[in-house]
Amino acid sequence: MARLRCDIVSAEEEIFHGEVEFVVATGEMGELGIAPRHAPLITRLKPGQVRVILPGGEEQSFYVSGGILEVQPQVVTVLADTAIRAKDLDEAAALEAKREAERILANRTDAMEIAEAQAKLAEAVAQLQALERLRRNLKR
Repeated sequence: MARLRCDIVSAEEEIFHGEVEFVVATGEMGELGIAPRHAPLITRLKPGQVRVILPGGEEQSFYVSGGILEVQPQVVTVLADTAIRAKDLDEAAALEAKREAERILANRTDAMEIAEAQAKLAEAVAQLQALERLRRNLKR
């Protein structure tokens, strides 16, 4: 099967670099599946999971806080402010961030705080969803 190179990079470091058979990510218009020789594309990513299927069928999952996805015929690049291997996500911290964001939204402070809380809530929920998908995949 044909392969493509995938690079997942955060503001701090390169999280993943290697050959893959398939990449799945959530763009602003929905979920994308990228295979070798995919048409060139640039799109913004929503906070959530990026999955890569390695040669041999192994799947690795990553959480990204949003960012940019660039597709070239043989290279997929994910540029994210934050990128974390799904297995390294801290569930307790994500739950606490979710609770704090919900508390701020419930108290209805100023517009700027509400916007920040909504962004933090979306990020925490995306992290928790990535953890849940990882758990389901491990049970298989």
